[in-house]
Amino acid sequence: MVAEGAEQETTGTAGGTSAEQPPAAAGSPAPDPKIAAAVAAAEAAGPAAGESVRIDSWIWSVRLVKTRSQGAAACRGGHVRVNGERVKPAYSVRVGDEVRVRQEYRERVVIVTRLIRKRVGAPVAAQCYVDNSPPPPPREAIAPAGIRDRGAGRPTKRDRREMERLRALRGLSGTPGSIPGSGSGPARPGSR
Repeated sequence: MVAEGAEQETTGTAGGTSAEQPPAAAGSPAPDPKIAAAVAAAEAAGPAAGESVRIDSWIWSVRLVKTRSQGAAACRGGHVRVNGERVKPAYSVRVGDEVRVRQEYRERVVIVTRLIRKRVGAPVAAQCYVDNSPPPPPREAIAPAGIRDRGAGRPTKRDRREMERLRALRGLSGTPGSIPGSGSGPARPGSR
């Protein structure tokens, strides 16, 4: 941030907000003017030099979670890590931090490139971080076992046993000590 301030003083801009964009990387296409204007507006609404942004607010602003309260709940539940450490919702995020957000079936890994406080559109939000997330798992891999056809009615005892057997094979059994395929659970005390 100090280098930016020194550059701005030498170029003659005041206040730290300017319409100038950083030079584009060699070989990259020119940014869309609408996106550039939205980025400039987001930076103007962002924190001033020396101020910080809360992690729950930042992950909401860049659209990693749907609501700020979900971001705070994810932090409290230990689903958000910054540079490998679990953080509280009020943790101050900085440019260059690695943020890991564990969601339902995947983990998002992003590197912070720009601090913003207010929620912005998806194209602008994508420019505030570098996404290093692994690809999401295929839908077949996350489909739950034991889905019944609509209107099939209540499962029979045989259907229930088959669903339990499938859950046990996938490691999702709710009964500790059950043996897959044996049909019997743990032994009860006093029974032979």
